[in-house]
Amino acid sequence: MMKQTLHTALYDAGKILLANFGKINDYTVKESQSSIVTKTDVDSEKRIMQVISDEFPAHNLLGEETGFRNKKSEYTWVVDPIDGTSNFAAGIPWFGVIICVLKDFKPLMAGCYLPVQDQLYFAEINKGATLNGNRISVSKERDLKNILMAYSLDFSDEPGKTKQEAKTIELLVQNIRNLRSTNCLIDFCYTADGKLGGCANRTTKIWDIAGPALIIQEAGGIATNLQGKKLDFSVRDEDYGRNFEILAANKILHKKVISLLNK
Repeated sequence: MMKQTLHTALYDAGKILLANFGKINDYTVKESQSSIVTKTDVDSEKRIMQVISDEFPAHNLLGEETGFRNKKSEYTWVVDPIDGTSNFAAGIPWFGVIICVLKDFKPLMAGCYLPVQDQLYFAEINKGATLNGNRISVSKERDLKNILMAYSLDFSDEPGKTKQEAKTIELLVQNIRNLRSTNCLIDFCYTADGKLGGCANRTTKIWDIAGPALIIQEAGGIATNLQGKKLDFSVRDEDYGRNFEILAANKILHKKVISLLNK
């Protein structure tokens, strides 16, 4: 039932996104110039929450637009109604919907849906990862020089952060074949199915990465912060919107990138 509910919510939200794609004329800036919200974000999240609450009214809900509804359940549904809103608003087809179910704040089940491509990436703990029902795997490549890797970044007013990002990009570009960036869930999805050798981002939220991290893990990869430490998805009322760093790849490439970035 939980899997079906997750799929229904993803597909219903995807229909809302497609119905409005290419028609966005207005948006609101949130915490910075890189973070915007459209009416479609709100409508998508509203529909997702309705689908979940109809089936699991006692479960916690955490949405990018509506915040944390703590019902003291062991289950928490983490929702990103449009991952890649800036792309969506600009008419670029790099966006999708992410839903992750946490049990005791550890990823249990997750889906990423790319509505333009009609691609649904799904994983359940210890059961592998799939794309439209077919098993997927991270890249088997062992050499950084042979991979494409994604690195995405946003505006930051934190002193020194953009310079740090530039240094990270320099190190990566000097050691991989090419760098790519969609600044959305596609970076993670393409890492999970092996198109990209890896991906990294220093500025994400739990709704951006909890689901993709599980999918990549179940596809045979590893996802940590940029120092190689385990990601902690504990949700608390006071800091559910805290920042996360993420680096994801197969285990061999992951170790090499960690070494590269932490010399």
